Amino acid sequence: MADIFDAYPMSAAWDEMFARPGLPRPAYESVFATLQPLAPADLRFRADQLARVFTDRGVTFAYAGEERPFPLDLIPRIIDAYEWDLLTRAVRQRVRTLEAFLADLYGKCEVLRDGLVPRRVIATSAHFRREAYAIDPPNGVRVHVSGVDLVRDELGRFRVLEDNLRIPSGVSYVIENRRAMTQTMPALFADAPVRPVDDYPARLLAALRAAAPAGVDDPCVVVLTPGVYNAAYFEHALLARLMGVELVEGRDLRCTANRVWMRTTHGERPVHVVYRRVDDDFIDPLHFRPDSVIGTPGIVNAARAGNVTLANAIGNGVADDKLIYTYVPDLIRYYLHEEPLIDNVETWRLDDPDILADVLDRLDELVLKPVDGAGGKGIVIGPQASSGDLAALRTAVLKDPRGWIAQRPVALSTSPTLVADRVAPRHIDLRPFAVNDGTDVWLLPGGLTRVALPEGALVVNSSQGGGSKDTWVLASPLTPTPRPMAEPPPAGPPPGEPAERDLGPAAAQAAQQQQ
Repeated sequence: MADIFDAYPMSAAWDEMFARPGLPRPAYESVFATLQPLAPADLRFRADQLARVFTDRGVTFAYAGEERPFPLDLIPRIIDAYEWDLLTRAVRQRVRTLEAFLADLYGKCEVLRDGLVPRRVIATSAHFRREAYAIDPPNGVRVHVSGVDLVRDELGRFRVLEDNLRIPSGVSYVIENRRAMTQTMPALFADAPVRPVDDYPARLLAALRAAAPAGVDDPCVVVLTPGVYNAAYFEHALLARLMGVELVEGRDLRCTANRVWMRTTHGERPVHVVYRRVDDDFIDPLHFRPDSVIGTPGIVNAARAGNVTLANAIGNGVADDKLIYTYVPDLIRYYLHEEPLIDNVETWRLDDPDILADVLDRLDELVLKPVDGAGGKGIVIGPQASSGDLAALRTAVLKDPRGWIAQRPVALSTSPTLVADRVAPRHIDLRPFAVNDGTDVWLLPGGLTRVALPEGALVVNSSQGGGSKDTWVLASPLTPTPRPMAEPPPAGPPPGEPAERDLGPAAAQAAQQQQ
């Protein structure tokens, strides 16, 4: 009998499916038994079927200037109920903390007065918006939708890689991945108690309606898109359709007397909640970029007057700043009086001259990230970079140390992935999507697992050519997989206190359009 996993090479990283060669972890046993007898040619045929399903449904993503079917691997990523409970509590903890931080930052600023976060770190953040000061959302929610990126390290423990609180994308692929998998590979689901993902549109709509201004009994909700040329336009259209609300562009809205109106074939209609997929820089030419043609003049004034809610709120990007990421464990203790349930990846700020000097000496051993980057742009993985890339990186870091953080390279966990006609390990991450309605933070069971398709690649972002997997959360608890308690070996941290010092002032980075 054929066995597609016979030649599967175990990598040095934590393997999601196999505890050791040929021995699947408990959560994967039923999937392993279903896939094992299949021939590689059969898998390839089904993979081509998946691509056709995505093409027919318009599930595409713009990459290198070309629309292509979003790559979906046939072998799902599975998380048992025990681990999902931990991830749910950890993400809720993080979202509640960052919600409190944003409310404080654009309100009383106690966190700055207490010195937990230096004022200069906020003042030099590219995504800190003074225009958001004193805008109080009707139900107190600024982070209506968030995506907290998680990775599993060499010892199998989850780590937080970054936070996404502006306009995190990818949830449409979670919904479409499940739909395509149930059509193409129904046998995989026969013995697996997989939690559904189709509750998301209803949960999101309920959260958006709950965010409407006070006194509005039947709020009008719209999805604001930059237009058909945006890389995530498919997602904007899908969510609007599944929620049963209008998909609008900036030109479809008009502001007058601090109220927002939508132009329709039956006249103008008042708008109360705008789920925006347009970045801060472009949403209102009166307050931000005056050359923007995809925003709506006056919409920020309407939000300040309390007549419309912007979801997510403007100014959230300051909490996306990867420099703020290094303070989040302390923010959890400050606002919630709790210990972080999941640790950050070891990260160093570059304000200390000794740390900066040591990082510059070891650029080929570390990962350097721009603090305001998105979509994997600007990341330099030292062990994989050329000498020319490292030289350019050195120049950029010396010019603006505040604009960068250094992290130890984490060997992201791997998962069996169909590559051409064979199954091989590929690095993955996980983006759970959280929806906050003001009373509870709900997590979509599973989220988006992204796959770095080139061999050895660690950048999983779709905008960098990555793919995805259908992510299963099992409804029935299984015996938890034992986790080693030892700390991962350090990668030779720079001298001094690595992640607790304030940074000096530096030039702010130009804000990028979030996709």
